[in-house]
Amino acid sequence: MNRYLQIQLAHEPNRLAVRPAFTLVAGIVLLALLASAAPSPLYADYAARWHFSTPVLTVVFAAYALGALTALLLVGRLSDDLGRRPLLAAGLAALLGAMLLFALARSVEWILAARLVQGLATGTILSAAGAALLELEPGRDTGRAGLVNGVSAAFGIGTGALAASVLVQDAPDPLVTPFVLLCALIVFALGGVAFLPEPVTRKARPDLRPQRPAVPAEVRGPFALASAGVVASWSIAGLYLALAPSLAPTLLHTPSHLAGGVSVFALGASAGLGQVALRGLTPRQATAAGALALAAGMAVTVAAIPSDSGALFLAGSVITGAGWGVAFMGAIRSISAAAPAQQRAGVIAAFYLVAYLALSVPAVIAGLAVSGLGIESTFRIFGAAVIALALLTAAGTRHTARPTRVVQACTK
Repeated sequence: MNRYLQIQLAHEPNRLAVRPAFTLVAGIVLLALLASAAPSPLYADYAARWHFSTPVLTVVFAAYALGALTALLLVGRLSDDLGRRPLLAAGLAALLGAMLLFALARSVEWILAARLVQGLATGTILSAAGAALLELEPGRDTGRAGLVNGVSAAFGIGTGALAASVLVQDAPDPLVTPFVLLCALIVFALGGVAFLPEPVTRKARPDLRPQRPAVPAEVRGPFALASAGVVASWSIAGLYLALAPSLAPTLLHTPSHLAGGVSVFALGASAGLGQVALRGLTPRQATAAGALALAAGMAVTVAAIPSDSGALFLAGSVITGAGWGVAFMGAIRSISAAAPAQQRAGVIAAFYLVAYLALSVPAVIAGLAVSGLGIESTFRIFGAAVIALALLTAAGTRHTARPTRVVQACTK
C-alpha cells in the first residue's frame, strides 16, 4: 500500500478498507462489460420493430467502439492527474445515462446515441479501474490484479449477454427491463465510489487538455507482448458479439433468444475459468498457450457450420473462450507489471485502445460483409482469418523485444 493511501485511510475512517475497495473496483469492471454485452441479444428485436438492416446494426456496433476509442484517446490518462475516483464516477454517470437512453428508446437513432455514450463511459471506466486495481490490490501483487481484471471483464461480457437473453424471453417488457436493472446496479456502484479511498495524489495543476495515451520507452517490450495477446483475443470477442447471436439459433435449431446468449456466455465463462485454472503461467506462456487454444477453438467452431452441429459449435465456443481468457490474462499481466506508477492510467488506456481496435474493426467489417456473403460464409471467412492471426501471435511471442507498429502508433 502506498504512503498516501495509508495516510488517507488513517485520517478518513469513512473510506472503504483496501480489500473491499479492490472488490468494488473489480465489480465496476464486471458491470461495465456486462452492460456493454447486454444489448447484443436485443438487436434482432430492434431491427424487427424499426425495420432496419444488418449494415445499420453494424453502425450501431461501430458507435460503441467509436465512443470507447474516443474516451481512451482523449481522457484515458486523466485519472493519473485527477485521481481514480472522479473518473470512475464520471464513467458510471455516463453509463447510467446510456442505460436510460436504451430504456426510453423510440427509434434506431436512440440506440445509436445510447451505444456512443456507453462506449465513452466504458473507455473512461476501464482505464481508471485498471489502474486502481493495481494500486488497491492488498498485497501489491500485479499478477493478481491483472487476473482479477481479466476475469471480471470476461465474466461481464458472458453474463451480460446471457442475462439479457433470459430477460428478453421471460421479462414483461424485454426492451426495458434489462436496462432498468442495470440502472439500479450502476446507482449502487456510484454510491460505493463515494467511499473509495483515492490511491492517487491529485496534482496541484492537473493538465486537463485532451492527450493521447502514451507508452514510455521502457514499457514498449512488454506492451508489444500485451498487444499481440489482446489483438488475438479481442478480435474473436468482437466476431462473436457481432455474429454469434444471429448464427447460434440456426445451429442450435431453436428460435429462442437464449441461443445467442448461451453462445456468448460459453465464450465469456470459459474465458474467466481458463484464467483461474492457468493463473500460474508467465505472461509470455499465457499469451502463447491462449493463442493456440484460440486457433483450435475457432477451427472447431467453423467446422460446426457445415456439419450443422450445435454441440460442436458450443464446444468450439468453450475452447475459444478459454483461449481468449488465457491470452488476455497474459496481455494484462504483462502490462500491469510494467506500467510506471505515475503513468498507469495512460499505459492501460493505450492497452485498451489496442483491445477496442481489435474488437471493433473485424466486427464492423464482418457486419458489412453479411449482407453480401450471408452470415455462415462470413463467419467461416473471418473465423479462418482469426485462426491465422492467433497462430501468428503464438509464433510471435518469441520475438517481442522490438515494439510493434501498433505500439509505435500509440506512442507517437
